[in-house]
Amino acid sequence: MSVRADIVAEVGLLIYPDCQLAAVHGLADLFRIAGEWSGREGADAVRQVRVSHWRVDGASVSCTWDSHPGRDHKLTHVIAPPSIVMPKEMGPMPVAAQWLNERHAQGAVACSVCAGAFVLAETGLIDGRRATTHWAFAATLAERFPSVHEAIDAMVVDDGDIMTAGGIFAWMDLGLTLVERVLGPAMMLATARFLLVEPPRRAQDVYKGFVPDFDHGDKPVLRVQHRLHAAAAEAHSIPALAAQAGLADRTFQRRFARVTGLRPTDYLQQVRVMKARDALELSDSTVDQIAWSVGYADPSAFRRLFKRITGVSPHVYRQRVGRRRAADTAGP
Repeated sequence: MSVRADIVAEVGLLIYPDCQLAAVHGLADLFRIAGEWSGREGADAVRQVRVSHWRVDGASVSCTWDSHPGRDHKLTHVIAPPSIVMPKEMGPMPVAAQWLNERHAQGAVACSVCAGAFVLAETGLIDGRRATTHWAFAATLAERFPSVHEAIDAMVVDDGDIMTAGGIFAWMDLGLTLVERVLGPAMMLATARFLLVEPPRRAQDVYKGFVPDFDHGDKPVLRVQHRLHAAAAEAHSIPALAAQAGLADRTFQRRFARVTGLRPTDYLQQVRVMKARDALELSDSTVDQIAWSVGYADPSAFRRLFKRITGVSPHVYRQRVGRRRAADTAGP
């Protein structure tokens, strides 16, 4: 019986001057291995991640390699890999930044690894948002892009439509996180076991993250989604969001719910809780401080919402999955 190959995502790897080709080829191999493991389930279809390489050449960016050639491209994720030179030696990359911006505007999740954060930061997409890079590059990133909120303690920061990873070999953590997102936790764990590496998250984590859809093709709704992720703590009224989309209030709400599966207010709550989970895992801020940081003036209301969405209180969540807190309290 022939097995059908289903392409569930396409990851575009950006090859900019002096980027680390080991990460580019390593990610391509990681996604290929994940796809091969999906075929061991005995299903009629093998779920695969298509990988394409996009090289910056002068004033243009073009595809130079494709794991599944002969089909139209539909990039769901784009990644700026690490650099093999120090960030202080990395000059401006307007062509690469424009390409990333355009792909993000079309619905792709924009990602970076290590010094790739400097290429991503040049787009302006992470202004006012949390992002990570190599700890040794934190001061340079802050100096060059002061609007970026650094989260250097995090190996991977998943902000929905933006994902950043820390150290030079954190491409493995980012790649496995993407495998979990598009192929599921079982395939992520199978891939990690085959590669003999630790998974980026604990396998028993029952609190699945909010995974929004950005490749639905509705550009007015996509603009609003990007705004909600970038400024989740701000107040967002339906009329203001509809105006940003260029639609009447009722039309906007109907289209938003149709393509995202959530009403705008429910979507914003999911984004805020996603950011709160991240803060509970990776910071020592109090629950009240986290509530205020994600847009809730009433911490009690935030606690009720958090428990309704995750099934546990913020305190219990931090006890179970908080990385820094667990490390700080661990015995010898």
